[in-house]
Amino acid sequence: MNLLIFLQASVADTAAADMAGEIRMSYWELAMKGGWVMVPIILLSVIAVYIFFERFFAIKKASQIDTNFMNRIRDYIHDGKVDNALTLCQSYVNPTARMIEKGIQRIGRPLEDINGAIENTGKLEIYKLEKGLPTLATVAGGAPMIGFLGTVMGMIRAFYDMSMAGNNVDISLLSNGIYTALITTVAGLIVGIVAYFAYNILVARVEKVVNKLEANTTEFLDLLNEPA
Repeated sequence: MNLLIFLQASVADTAAADMAGEIRMSYWELAMKGGWVMVPIILLSVIAVYIFFERFFAIKKASQIDTNFMNRIRDYIHDGKVDNALTLCQSYVNPTARMIEKGIQRIGRPLEDINGAIENTGKLEIYKLEKGLPTLATVAGGAPMIGFLGTVMGMIRAFYDMSMAGNNVDISLLSNGIYTALITTVAGLIVGIVAYFAYNILVARVEKVVNKLEANTTEFLDLLNEPA
């Protein structure tokens, strides 16, 4: 009796191991099961990853500036050392320095002209920071749609194969076609979700930079309004 139970357990373990071996697949094998639709999804994932890291470090670099920058600008302006203030701005490569530099170059003109020049420069700098974000948003919305397209095409193929099989329909034929079709949906959703979160992270960081730019611009304009 014990021997029979042992043999049954051994057979069950062997069957489970075989099943697990069949279920376990590498991500690459699963991707290949999705067919040609996986190609654009993989390309979109590469594009999303590149844009995220490239923009992340670019925005991080743009937000870094010496905490005493505006204090030094204030001292130079009060002392009438406009050239030194311009040289200080040119020594930094970030949006704040470019905007303040444009404002210093307009010193002596009406305050409205100075403010307009700074705002125009700020718009250009923000446009540079947001470069690639529309593409990332497109990936977030487009990848799931491509995945759904692959699933619909796969389902059509699965039911077509089932209809062609006639009375010899095998459940494995239908199930294999369905799980193959669903792979594209899963891949598209993964890429879309990751791109969506990446987009929002970058947008939040750009907004922080914009807030800093507005604060520095206001401080500079207040500096020009101070009595000599």
